[in-house]
Amino acid sequence: MLVKRKHALRRPKSGTPSEHGDGLSLTGARRYYEAFGRVMAALAAEAEFIESCRDLTWWRGADHSWHIEWRDGPFASEVADLLAEQIRDPAHDGSLVAGAGPAGAGSAVLDVMGVRFELRAIDPMGRAGVRARPGFWRLSEALDTTRRTNTRHPWEELLGG
Repeated sequence: MLVKRKHALRRPKSGTPSEHGDGLSLTGARRYYEAFGRVMAALAAEAEFIESCRDLTWWRGADHSWHIEWRDGPFASEVADLLAEQIRDPAHDGSLVAGAGPAGAGSAVLDVMGVRFELRAIDPMGRAGVRARPGFWRLSEALDTTRRTNTRHPWEELLGG
């Protein structure tokens, strides 16, 4: 039996929609997304990490945390160390990253600016394994202008040289 609703659900009259929708205040949301931005900027600045990961994905957790997952590439503990080293603020003494749980080859839990990050590596090789893998294409090698090759470089094609 189908029952029709006579009245639509009402929105709360006070506060912003984000305060009622997911429990994040405006200040909390700024900190939440700033922490995510700093983590992603630190990972993007590390070309070896980006090049070695096959399926880098991230999503927002239901408990106001971020989950970052990748295949191959470095161990989760190595990424946690990288983030602790890279994410700094001149106004703050020390790192903005603290360990919030055990860090191992497959997973690590961090606290970045008060926001929980769960890192998960699927079939990780570690940084040493990535460097030793033969035939691994590296962006740094592709951009090396001192090494001569038989083919033209991509920027030579673009610049007509």
